[in-house]
Amino acid sequence: MTDSIMSKAATMEIPINSNGDTGTLPEDDSLEQAAKVQWSLDEKVGSSRGNRDLQQVMVSGPNLNETSIVSGGYGGTADGIIPTSSIKGSNMHHSSSSSSMTAEETTRGVAVEKLETVRKWGLNTYKCTKQMISERFGRGSRTVDLELEAQIEVLRDTKRKYESVLRLARALTNHFYNMVQTQHALGDTFADLSQKSPELRDEFGYNAETQKLLCKNGETLLGAINFFVSSINTLVNKTMEDTLMTIKLYENARLEFDAYRTDLEELSMGPRDAVTVARIDAAQQQYQVQKEKYERLRSDVTIKLKFLEENKVKVMHKQLLLFHNAISAYFAGNQQQLEQTLKQFNIKLKPPGADKPSWLEEQ
Repeated sequence: MTDSIMSKAATMEIPINSNGDTGTLPEDDSLEQAAKVQWSLDEKVGSSRGNRDLQQVMVSGPNLNETSIVSGGYGGTADGIIPTSSIKGSNMHHSSSSSSMTAEETTRGVAVEKLETVRKWGLNTYKCTKQMISERFGRGSRTVDLELEAQIEVLRDTKRKYESVLRLARALTNHFYNMVQTQHALGDTFADLSQKSPELRDEFGYNAETQKLLCKNGETLLGAINFFVSSINTLVNKTMEDTLMTIKLYENARLEFDAYRTDLEELSMGPRDAVTVARIDAAQQQYQVQKEKYERLRSDVTIKLKFLEENKVKVMHKQLLLFHNAISAYFAGNQQQLEQTLKQFNIKLKPPGADKPSWLEEQ
């Protein structure tokens, strides 16, 4: 529409009157009105477009990821514009790469430490195995403490004998328990027969009373024997076993000590170059460490053997006296002496049915 109006205005003739003045034409009014209409239309279009842009900015807001930082001054070229998204991505990539490198270094350090531990263990096992085979075939020398070795051998022999005593005492307990149960059943049978046999009521009656008395004394003796068995079991399977575990550690330390001692002697007899001297120094340090460990465990074994012997004498003195007095009083039929023996050693008998588990434990 604008183009048609402008073309029409360009081709229109302008008449001049006789006085040289331009005359007023109808087309002039139409041209002026068309220009005013075009201007008002442009103003409305521009206003509506500006409103739409403002509404879009107010609703969506600026995108921070697309914000640019101008490094130059006003009117600079586009080369100075740096997108912030590229800066953010660079920082994130740098932080993730640094964290991955830290995790990788930690994993590598743990792996190196494990490999070093395995290497030391393998080297130590090889040297100890070599020393053990050499001793078994009579080719290598071993460190011997004659007095301590004799005490260790006595302890092992004593433990074997005490285990035999413990096994026999348990067998006696089982047999005697069965005998007491038989006496209890026999006494109940005699009492029942005394009620059903009037002609033998007295005979069945006093036999029933005798069996019940023997059963009661047998239960008292069982309490003493069980206490004896429990004490022997503690002495053999806990106290002696603990000392033997320390002895086992001592023997392992002695084997390691001899292995590193032999290794040091072999290196000392070889040539002395720079590499050999370094190996001798390292072997000397390992030898010193193993020597200190061996001497410390030897001292521990000596102390434990001493205290074990004192404890064994004290415990066995009490238990053997209890066993003798309880057995003598039972077979002598001295019920009062039997009960007095249990009071002397602070033994409390369990009531009948105490060994049975409760209903809660059975669930």
